Amino acid sequence: MDDAHLHPLTLQEVDAVCALARIVWQATYPALIPQAQIDAMLADRYAAGRIQSQLDDPDHAWRIAKRNQETVGFAHAVLEGAHCKLDKLYVHPGYQRQGIGAALLHAVRNWARQQQARRLWLQVNRGNTQAIAAYRKYGFVIAGSQVFDIGDGFVMDDHVMELTL
Repeated sequence: MDDAHLHPLTLQEVDAVCALARIVWQATYPALIPQAQIDAMLADRYAAGRIQSQLDDPDHAWRIAKRNQETVGFAHAVLEGAHCKLDKLYVHPGYQRQGIGAALLHAVRNWARQQQARRLWLQVNRGNTQAIAAYRKYGFVIAGSQVFDIGDGFVMDDHVMELTL
């Protein structure tokens, strides 16, 4: 991750994160979930107003990675009592396997420790073998699997992975 820069997400960078989310999701999820679900989840989880409100919430941490002024990755974590959920971690397909995801994960893990969290957990689509392998590489273990009803007839068929902090 030689020339990439990580920092907390700013209000001015929210639109770039939303645009990057669409790029990554379109490269990753069409083989795993229907396009209508991708569109619905992007509209819900990457609504600019939703992200903006989380920037002022001390229980949320957003980190962004930039290389040469281009947004190349981001992560979002939320504190849930004694645990922390890694809610989002995405890297542009053209910048994957360059240490950016590892750096973002490290930043989130450090933030979670500062918040006294004892465990970092996440949900990952069972079919997303590349992400599962990456999380295992960084010490996460599969704690279980579950189908989550997210409304509008859509479900997430995920592994729940966790890492003790």
